[in-house]
Amino acid sequence: MVYGGTALAVPLPLGVTARATPARTCAFEVPAGLTGTTRRQLLRAFSLAADAAGRPPVRVSLASTLPMSMGLGSSAAVAVALARLLLLAADGRPPPVARVRALALGMEKVFHGTPSGVDHACSALGVPIRFRRRGAKRPPLVRRLSLARPLELLVALAGTRQPTRDTVSSLRKRQARWPSRYRRLFRDVGRLAEEGVRAAEAGDLEGLGDAMNVNHGLLAALGVSSPALDGMAGWMREGGALGAKLTGAGGDGGAVVGLFREAAGAQGRLRRAGVTCFVARVEASG
Repeated sequence: MVYGGTALAVPLPLGVTARATPARTCAFEVPAGLTGTTRRQLLRAFSLAADAAGRPPVRVSLASTLPMSMGLGSSAAVAVALARLLLLAADGRPPPVARVRALALGMEKVFHGTPSGVDHACSALGVPIRFRRRGAKRPPLVRRLSLARPLELLVALAGTRQPTRDTVSSLRKRQARWPSRYRRLFRDVGRLAEEGVRAAEAGDLEGLGDAMNVNHGLLAALGVSSPALDGMAGWMREGGALGAKLTGAGGDGGAVVGLFREAAGAQGRLRRAGVTCFVARVEASG
């Protein structure tokens, strides 16, 4: 989601689990293997969240089945898991979703500077949503979607991921240089997302798939795609996808999601080719 507008987001079956054990002070076990900037950001985000929650006396650890730093909302999943656990440990009862979202957003700002908010909103609610930003001073509009038909999605990783900040910074520079051109593209991306929302709620899989294809083309025009992501989207369409597009910030690499009637065959072919991928089925709710 770039420069506001509307987004359609759905939760994935993979995720992040936060666990707590009683301790004398509030502490955090950094996952093994995290170094450098990522480690520093995670420690800072945890410290800010712990302060906001009153630093309950627990030692917190994380476990994840979600690919990290690949445009699938992993930082938002971490933020939501930590926020929910810290608030629960502090108050002794499940916290309201609004408090979880507010605390998670503060952590997301450590990771991404100016996050859209869509990832942690979807993660906190755990349901498909329509998300629309309304400027810096107004809260976003979030509406739960009622899907008429289930969505069978194939998610595949391609290319080498670069920091979201770098991709967004490059886009911001192009937008500042050619504002009218990029305003048109942003407007079209937003309108297309609204069409995708309507198609998903109506059970129009073909319409949703076509919206995904066109959306990917617009994102490529904005300069946030890459040959690796374009190639994976094209492969999915040739393999039977009704639509395929990059998801997340894009850049040199990341995740591509394809909408299928039946994704098992395509998943098997990708895995045999050495591609990391998984199927996510989003059940109908209408």
